Amino acid sequence: IGDVTARFKRLQGFNVLYPMGWDAFGMPAENAAIKNKTHPAEWTKKNIADMRAQLSRMGFSYDWSREIATCLPEYYRWEQEIFIRMWEKGLAYKKESLVNWCPSCQTVLANEQVENGLCWRCENLVTKKPLSQWFFKITDYAEELLEKTYSLLGWPEKVLTMQREWIGKSVGARLSFELEGIKEKIEVFTTRPDTLYGVSFVSVALEHPLLKKLSLDPQVLKSLEALKEKVRSMDRQKQLSGDYEKEGVDLKTFVLHPLTGEKLPLYAANFVLMDYGTGAVMAVPAHDQRDFDFAKKYHLPIRVVIEPETGLQETLKEAYTQPGLMKNSGTFDGKNSEEAKLGIVDLLESQGLGKKEINYRLRDWGISRQRYWGTPIPMIYCESCGLVPEKLENLPVELPIHIKFSGEGGSPLAKLDSFVEVSCPQCGAKAKRETDTMDTFMESSWYFLRYTSPHYDQGPFDKKAAQYWMSVDQYIGGIEHAVLHLLYARFFTKVLRDLAYINVDEPFQNLLTQGMVIKDGAKMSKSKGNVVDPNYLIEKYGADTARLFSLFAAPPEKDLDWSDSGVEGAYRFLRRLFAFVTQTKASSEAQKEELQWQHKTIKKVTQDLERFHFNTAVAALMEFFNFLSKSSQTTSRESLKTLVILIAPFTPHLAEELWQSLGESGDLSKQSWPSYDEALAKEDLVTLAVQISGKVRAKLQVSPEASEQEVLDQAMADPKIESYLAAGELIKKIYVPGKILNLVVKAKP
Repeated sequence: IGDVTARFKRLQGFNVLYPMGWDAFGMPAENAAIKNKTHPAEWTKKNIADMRAQLSRMGFSYDWSREIATCLPEYYRWEQEIFIRMWEKGLAYKKESLVNWCPSCQTVLANEQVENGLCWRCENLVTKKPLSQWFFKITDYAEELLEKTYSLLGWPEKVLTMQREWIGKSVGARLSFELEGIKEKIEVFTTRPDTLYGVSFVSVALEHPLLKKLSLDPQVLKSLEALKEKVRSMDRQKQLSGDYEKEGVDLKTFVLHPLTGEKLPLYAANFVLMDYGTGAVMAVPAHDQRDFDFAKKYHLPIRVVIEPETGLQETLKEAYTQPGLMKNSGTFDGKNSEEAKLGIVDLLESQGLGKKEINYRLRDWGISRQRYWGTPIPMIYCESCGLVPEKLENLPVELPIHIKFSGEGGSPLAKLDSFVEVSCPQCGAKAKRETDTMDTFMESSWYFLRYTSPHYDQGPFDKKAAQYWMSVDQYIGGIEHAVLHLLYARFFTKVLRDLAYINVDEPFQNLLTQGMVIKDGAKMSKSKGNVVDPNYLIEKYGADTARLFSLFAAPPEKDLDWSDSGVEGAYRFLRRLFAFVTQTKASSEAQKEELQWQHKTIKKVTQDLERFHFNTAVAALMEFFNFLSKSSQTTSRESLKTLVILIAPFTPHLAEELWQSLGESGDLSKQSWPSYDEALAKEDLVTLAVQISGKVRAKLQVSPEASEQEVLDQAMADPKIESYLAAGELIKKIYVPGKILNLVVKAKP
């Protein structure tokens, strides 16, 4: 998709930056190296060489002079500089966080490495462990990231919606519930202050720090530990999705309702997450389905405070979550619930019990990885100075390559004294280097900027080059990156703007999310063993056949069903095309019909390429070819040249060969894209379907302005239609100008 676009734009006269690089750090590469019993550096180097060769054979017109690899020090040294600048600006920090921990492998695991609560490698139980982790303050940019989604007009709405939901802005109130008998408060955030009078209990996360301050009954502590253990073994994605039984422990402790003073029971619940919101929620069973189910399970009160004008049944079968009229809510009774939201917040603020607040679902980006294959975090621990960044002149902090790598027992960096033991950059005393490496998404959050000046050695990139090229005009990538890579790249761009590296707000102006390749009913992947080797295709059919089939088989945004017969069909077409162009004795001028076909095809292919409708552009070229090859007139030289230039972005090797066979000088890739005459490109005839009782029986070529009688006369003259009419009685005619003629025929008795 990218190569067709790049070749098309070059032929149109644009200056095109079409680069290739290797996002080479991270757990996938490390895991593959472990599996293949080799060093990640060697594994990565071999794969880059193999893939580079395959991409070259496919004829992708990359500017290889701009090639980068993120695992090389000349790339990641600048990433380390950016990290230090973010640290200095307060955008990077370290705090304790719960992580997935495999006691057997002695390492942190990513969420995707925990399968049904077990380690992907040793299949032992994975637990949750508090560890000190590095974070970026992406939440500082939450509002701007959200607001700017409404100006990204060249992005698919589906991706923008996913980002908006992930950022998850919610307007509500923050308020506190006092604990009975002790001077402690539990803070909650709610988007439904209108339901405050319906609170019947409060739930906190199992790891809430307040629990350590409570004098809990031994039996309560035992139940609490049992539930914690159950949650620790739960798959993180399952936990986030809410697809599990909601359970809790009655802490035998009470909190006081901020407005009524009523005593409410306090529960520790498995559905309350410490890293989301305040780690505590006020429960309103009558108006929240999760709270409703929990209240039913533990026989807790369900108090209705909002109902529709028609009222509710005496016994609720499910939570009522819609707006309505207030009841059981003091002075707010009878008021509209939407209006009451503001009134209750005002009441809380006037009494110093709460305040209006905006919250975001987005959490700060945890970038620590206790793995080897990644960019070393350039920070140092000094007993006197605390956390200290490495001096910029000492960058890069290189990842040791000549190191014993077993893939077990955590990262080998922590065991390498020559890496760990350093002098403090500030006081010169003995200190220790950070042994965590950065999340692989770090490298992919700014690589597009490095492409603008890949060999620049005075900074991450040349600002003038970045100013010339940025923002990226067209980005092509999978929708699976919507709330990871694409969101991080947007965040990084804004950070680099604020650090005065660049002067753009957004990295990508236009985004195309391509579909998957499906083979044998499943997504094509190495793990399923259903991949098609490009080398095999090239050897048997040539690169152009593989390119043409992939682009013709489906629109780019749709999944592509791989078909061996489809590949054969593309191969046959190209062989016919080659034979026709090389064997045709061309005339000097085109006849009128041929000239119309020529300009109509130029217009169609040009417009389809602009819209990424590659499959219909190829179909138009096939139709033009069929017309030329079946025409009784001699094909003009101009039509042959047009056909060859138009197909060049799809099949560049064949097109260059055909260009030379026509006796043209110079490379085809340096020619100009043909223009079209709008008058000649106008359709003189349209295809009109003729139906007999709703079923298409023939197709006619008619003038768009043809009258019903003219179309009927032409249809009656068609032998197929004539035979159907002879076998029955015409009882009705339905004519849609330029589209359909439906003849309703009643069978003869």
